[in-house]
Amino acid sequence: MDSLFLKQERLLVQTSIGIVRELMTKIHWNNRLIAIRGSRGVGKTTLMLQYIKLNYIPGSREVLYCALDSIYFSNHTLLDLAEKFYLQGGKHLFLDEVHKYPAWSKELKEVYDLYPSLRVVFSGSSLLNILNADADLSRRCLPYNMFGLSFREFLMFYKNIRFPVISLQEVLQGASDICREVNERCRPVQMFKEYLQDGYYPFFTGNREDYYMNIENVVNLILEQEMPLLCGVDPAYIRKLKALLGILASSVPYEVDITKLAGIIGLTRNSVITYLQNLNRAELLKLLYSDLASVKKMQKPDKIYLQNPNLLYAIASTSVQIGTARETFAVNQLAVNHEVEYGRTQGDFVVDHKYTFEIGGADKTFKQIADLPDSFVLADDIEYATGKKLPLWIVGMTY
Repeated sequence: MDSLFLKQERLLVQTSIGIVRELMTKIHWNNRLIAIRGSRGVGKTTLMLQYIKLNYIPGSREVLYCALDSIYFSNHTLLDLAEKFYLQGGKHLFLDEVHKYPAWSKELKEVYDLYPSLRVVFSGSSLLNILNADADLSRRCLPYNMFGLSFREFLMFYKNIRFPVISLQEVLQGASDICREVNERCRPVQMFKEYLQDGYYPFFTGNREDYYMNIENVVNLILEQEMPLLCGVDPAYIRKLKALLGILASSVPYEVDITKLAGIIGLTRNSVITYLQNLNRAELLKLLYSDLASVKKMQKPDKIYLQNPNLLYAIASTSVQIGTARETFAVNQLAVNHEVEYGRTQGDFVVDHKYTFEIGGADKTFKQIADLPDSFVLADDIEYATGKKLPLWIVGMTY
């Protein structure tokens, strides 16, 4: 166990607390059991280590962070660790990568029941389904979802420019004032173009080629390790999943023809729908439906996007169309806190069954949504709002 504390100290020394994600303030850290779910690479490990560094003195034995894919767990159980930690005065246990540990949910439930004064925080893949785990943790666990950087967080991380979170309603009602404040402090149009290509994941170090290679590594790890482990995907089908993702990356926003897609990659129609849903849960894709209220399990989506624009630029085999990147950005940012539906007949998207958005460049007009109430144009390459025509980047301030 000493080796785990030593490893923790090494990790804490390397962890910066200069910039902390907004999620830190939203988590109720005193809850007995907390889950942090998110796609690989969005910063779950860093968030946990930052909390420890901010709240415990160096060398404290009251807190312990460990990754459950550590060699330590090849001959120790999670239950053994929890007991030793508790008996030595441990109070706060942080467990990373729980999905790599067999029967994690059963042992966590037992830890919860045996040690009522012990607080446990665990992180895992966005594919982690707490509700359907082997042991029902849903009544005990407080879950949080972690996403990549919003445009607002990108400005904070990479440009050292800080703005508060602005709700969508505040954006729609006060866009002119928000635009004025942002433009006084930076050039949002220029920085937005950077964000589309290299601003979503918090591991960009200045070399875009290396960044895209790291994104490809993230994709491969999700497909090759997490999906077989958590979705039961036969490893023999991973190549087909990569082919599916490659097709979608080069043609999104994909107007869905499931039969055609199934024929191209050699799968049945139902298999393609199942895989699309798994890729959506893995946060590699974002599936849009025209009516979320009536979506059935095997209903095909109406439109398919990659989950974020950086992913699009990293894996597309052809040049990325700017219109595709714009729509991908809008869906990605709005879907964090809102329900986003495909507009189908009028507008690109409907948000929360109320607001209709049309996405485009600086010359985009209201022609397609002129008759709709609560309709807005989100236009790229503009700095200020004009009536209901808002800069596209402004929805990136909402989380």
